[in-house]
Amino acid sequence: MSRSLYTLDLQAVRSNARRLVAVLGDAELWAVVKADGYGHGAADVAPAALEAGATALCVTSVAEALALRPAVPGARIVVMGPSDDGDVAAARAASLELVVWRAPIPEDVPVHLKLDTGMGRWGLAEVPAPGRDVVGLMTHFAAADSDPAFTSAQLERFLEATAACGHLTRHVANSAAALELPASRLDAARCGIALYGISPFGDDPGRFGLQPALRWESEVADVKHLATGESTGYGRRFIATEPTWIALVPVGYADGFRRDMSGTEVLVGSERRRVVGTVSMDVIAVETKTPVELGTRVTLLGDGVVAEDHARVADTIGYELVCGLNQGAPRAERRVVDG
Repeated sequence: MSRSLYTLDLQAVRSNARRLVAVLGDAELWAVVKADGYGHGAADVAPAALEAGATALCVTSVAEALALRPAVPGARIVVMGPSDDGDVAAARAASLELVVWRAPIPEDVPVHLKLDTGMGRWGLAEVPAPGRDVVGLMTHFAAADSDPAFTSAQLERFLEATAACGHLTRHVANSAAALELPASRLDAARCGIALYGISPFGDDPGRFGLQPALRWESEVADVKHLATGESTGYGRRFIATEPTWIALVPVGYADGFRRDMSGTEVLVGSERRRVVGTVSMDVIAVETKTPVELGTRVTLLGDGVVAEDHARVADTIGYELVCGLNQGAPRAERRVVDG
C-alpha cells in the first residue's frame, strides 16, 4: 500500500447526486465542483454528477472552468467568482456563464446577477433591470446550516427583490438549504458538500442518505512500546500513564492530517483507535491495546470514519478538511473506482 492512498468512489458521487435530485423535486441540481471538487477531483466528479441528473456545474473562476471544460465538453458551467475583461473573453470562447454583481454587465455571454441579501460579500444591493444576456438571479445564504430564521429572512428579501423576474432562473439554495428548507429550492439549487457525501450540518451524512465518496488509507510503519512515563512526538504532549503500545503511521500535516486532529480516531485494521501526541509533518501515533503487525491497514477516512468526526475534534468543518488533503504525487497515490 502507498504511504497515503486516496480512493474516489464515483458510484457514491452518483448516489448522492440522485439523492439530491430526488429531494429537489422540480428544481434542478447544479453540482458545485469548485476547489477541484472540494478536493475530490473535479474532472472525475463532474461527469458522474451530470450522469446522475445534475444539469449544470459551478466553479469559482474562469481558470477552473477552462481546466474542467475538456472533461465535460457540452456541459453548462457557471463561474461564481470575480472575473475581469480577459476572463469575459475567455468565457465567451468556452461557452461559460458568469456571475456578476457590479457594473458594467458584460455582453454576449450568459450572466447571472447576484444579490447580497445578508452574506455581506459579493452582491448587488438591488437588482437592476436585467438585460438580454441575463439568464439567472441568485443570492448566497450566510447561515443555512445554523440559523434557519436568518436564512428564511434572506430568502424573503430575495423573493421580494426578484418578484418581477419570474422568467429568469432563480437559484439560492446550497446543500444545507436544499436538504432542510424546501421553500428555498426555487428553480435550481447549487449543491456542493452533500454531493461528496459530507453533511453540511457536521453530523452523520447517513441521516440524509448520503455516502462519503472519498477513502483515505495508510498503513502501520512501526510499532513502539512505551513504558509508564515515556512519551511520543514533539513537545511530549502524550506521556504514557501505563505501559502503552502505539502504532506509527506515515502521514501527517503535510498530507492534510492537521495538527489539531490529535485526539481523533482512525481504524487500525477494523478497530477504532485514538491518535495521540503531536501530529508531525510526516507521521502520527495511534494508541493500540496490543502490538499490531507492520503493514496493517489504517483507515483515515472510510468505513465509518467520516470527515465530520475529524472536523469536530479540530473545531472546523468537513469542507476545510477535504479541501486540504494532499493527494498529489509523490506524497500520495490516488485511485478512481466505479462501484
